[in-house]
Amino acid sequence: MASKTVSASITIKAPAEAIFAVLVDPAKHAAIDGTGWVSDSLDRQPLSASGQIFRMAMYHAGHPNGNYEMANRVQVFDRPHAISWEPGYDPGDGNLRFGGWIWRYDLAPLGPSETEVRLSYDWSAVPEVVRQTGPKFPPFSPDHLDNSLTHLADLVVA
Repeated sequence: MASKTVSASITIKAPAEAIFAVLVDPAKHAAIDGTGWVSDSLDRQPLSASGQIFRMAMYHAGHPNGNYEMANRVQVFDRPHAISWEPGYDPGDGNLRFGGWIWRYDLAPLGPSETEVRLSYDWSAVPEVVRQTGPKFPPFSPDHLDNSLTHLADLVVA
């Protein structure tokens, strides 16, 4: 069976807590995004717990509307070691739906001022019917993960 996860890693010359502080700030996510799809944060409150919802304004030329919103639900919140969220949407009835893909950052300190950061995109929970009839997964090339990590490093060390 083919893997349903892609990941990339980078070493950032900063403590894990400094990196985590950038990741929990939704206002920084557009600058981190390696796909260029995240336009802006619609929620400015820092991420602080599993279950928290934060919304992002998005743009993708291949999306039926071009501009759209994602409602992300924090799954893992383990400061400063890991954070993940599953993107979802509101189809108009006020009830969020989640597609089964997850973004996750894992931070492993390599010393007091250096951290290995691994970014993963996991689509293993996407229903088989969606994988067969919907968009291909992942919906971007793996170098977008490297781009995101480079953007994160630039923000942290700036």
